[in-house]
Amino acid sequence: MNFADADKPDPTVVVTGANRGIGYAVAERLLRDGCEVVVVARDRERGRAAVASLATAAASGGGRVRLVRGDLGSVRAVRETAEELRRACPRIDVLIHNAGLWPSRRVLGEDGLEQAFVVNHLAPFLLNHELEPLLTASRARVVQVSAGLYVKGQADPDRTPTGLDFHPIRTYADTKLCNVLLMPRFAERWQDSGVTINAVHPGVIRTGLGDRGGLVGLLLKAAKLLWKKPAEGAGPVVRLATGTETAGLTGRYFHEYEEQALVPPAADAALAERLWAQALELTGLTRTPPPPADGG
Repeated sequence: MNFADADKPDPTVVVTGANRGIGYAVAERLLRDGCEVVVVARDRERGRAAVASLATAAASGGGRVRLVRGDLGSVRAVRETAEELRRACPRIDVLIHNAGLWPSRRVLGEDGLEQAFVVNHLAPFLLNHELEPLLTASRARVVQVSAGLYVKGQADPDRTPTGLDFHPIRTYADTKLCNVLLMPRFAERWQDSGVTINAVHPGVIRTGLGDRGGLVGLLLKAAKLLWKKPAEGAGPVVRLATGTETAGLTGRYFHEYEEQALVPPAADAALAERLWAQALELTGLTRTPPPPADGG
């Protein structure tokens, strides 16, 4: 979709984890630009509070903001979130995977999978598949909020899903690497449908991600005072979501506003193939063919 076309309806943008941090800042920017923004939040009350707070931006820009309560912590919950989005959204022009988790300890969810592996990697994979008919109908843009730390990741399909290799710092990098590895696969899958997908590291941003207790938490809190504010991190995400200069780009990785080539291990095609097959199995999906050409 060309967002510069005056005869097109205001784009509908779904933003996961939009009740705070970068997601909230992205939603605010998009509302001021006149978009319809669907805030996906796990906690209903926090989501409602965010929507109420975003009303000012919506009023000033002519946008509209809505809430969909959605949990991304298990396969079942992601499917339920996708169903709620299908009910709420006749169309989706942009899907922004912003929700992320940086846990301090190994926690297994109802699927027996480590929680960051599910939220950071498996949930976007499953949402992309579940919402694919809506995405192809609108020739949508998919934006994955990534992390430059993926270069420190060591994705192990035998250990990472259940956190057997859990580390309070590296697991975040591991799961972000898993996600980045599959981004080019989605670009290939959607190459004839008009759907595009790109990943972006928005910068080192001061959010609640990775907050800890104790001395480590205090040191991290002090360090974050030097980091950029969420509003600065929103810019690169919004550019990929609606910018005319990024229309048609797909399968790309951006460090803030600069495109960068994926570096090892994110360029490991064999590992990507293995993770893709594993994600299909873990989510109960079959090897479905890609959508037909020119989905819109």
